[in-house]
Amino acid sequence: MQSQYNDLILWLEEYPQLYSLLALSALIIGAWIANWIVKRILIRGLMHLLRSTPVGTDRALHDSHVISRLANIVPALILSIGIGLIPGLSETLVTIVRNVCGAFIILTIAIAIANALTLVNTLYERRPKARMKPIKGYIQVINIVIYSIATILIIATLIDRSPLILLSGLGAMAAVLMLIFQDTLLSLVASVQISSNDIVRVGDWVEMPALSADGDVIDISLHTVKVQNWDKTITTIPTKRLISDPFKNWRGMQESGGRRIKRSIMLDQQSVHFLDADECRHLHRFRLLSDYLKEKQADIDDWNRQLEEQGQEPVNTRRITNVGTFRAYVDRYLRSHPGIHQNMTLMVRQLAPTADGLPMELYCFTNTVAWADYEGIQADIFDHLMAILPEFGLSVFQHPSGSDLRQMSLPRQAAAQPGTTSLG
Repeated sequence: MQSQYNDLILWLEEYPQLYSLLALSALIIGAWIANWIVKRILIRGLMHLLRSTPVGTDRALHDSHVISRLANIVPALILSIGIGLIPGLSETLVTIVRNVCGAFIILTIAIAIANALTLVNTLYERRPKARMKPIKGYIQVINIVIYSIATILIIATLIDRSPLILLSGLGAMAAVLMLIFQDTLLSLVASVQISSNDIVRVGDWVEMPALSADGDVIDISLHTVKVQNWDKTITTIPTKRLISDPFKNWRGMQESGGRRIKRSIMLDQQSVHFLDADECRHLHRFRLLSDYLKEKQADIDDWNRQLEEQGQEPVNTRRITNVGTFRAYVDRYLRSHPGIHQNMTLMVRQLAPTADGLPMELYCFTNTVAWADYEGIQADIFDHLMAILPEFGLSVFQHPSGSDLRQMSLPRQAAAQPGTTSLG
């Protein structure tokens, strides 16, 4: 058997080109077999062992492809080592193959490390407090550093030079690199400030009118922050803009458990007047106003008795107004409303009169931050108040509409009809 092998070698040496071709083919086939064995047997066996652990059952580990990426190193190593054992090949070809294999190994390791970091970020985001301190931006910075180092090593390997030679030339390119990576550096600084100062988290409702962003933050990365607006569109905000530009974060409202209602009813100022005795008796029927009217009337009577003879004239006395009574009713109505947060600021106030009427402002908070529930509570309150205004002799102010103008013109049209006479 040994003699036959020696005879085959001696015969192949007479045909060096055929010998080199067969050896090269055997090397490629051996690399392919090694790759098949590693991926089909070793990796499957390793994954089978990992499935017995909590880590192995996680789908994120399979999707990261870290182990399969590292398996590609084996055939590259076989080609890099075996190419020098093939006779008849030029040194230039051997060097090129080794350099390419070395560059491929470096690239494979860099990609595997990047995938491993992505896996770390995926597992970290599953933590309950991950939204408070996202690490995606830091992971991206590390990936940039890894790929930068890998790029230098790959170039040095391909040209068969020391990496230190390339690094020595980076000093002269510092200004160019600063210009190229300007946005990356600014985004890195912004990401650090956002994370350390807890400015924005995933899930926060942010409002940035300058960039038409109004919705929930769904992703925070090194360069961008993605906001899903309420119309389901996506707005991408540069991370550095969250440091340089003003924006509103509604997180405080969401965490407080109450959402503010600040809206006014515009009252017609001509409907404001003092209440007479009949109107007071009419309003005593209101459960929320009975105690208020009694206390208010007693206070006014004590005040008026001190005026002695001057108190005989109504213009000198204090009297109850319909607008003040309505304000007291609204205050008591809100304090008894089940949808209003009673431990937060609650007041009903008059603002400065305007040409559009007398603003009666409600300032309070609902006991829910859910948008639909908040709008429902607010609408119910104002539905009730606007419908009950006539009970107080008040009316809502609004500008004349087309129907109002038509009604005003009816008497004039009737007077202008033939056959009508005017007196005086």
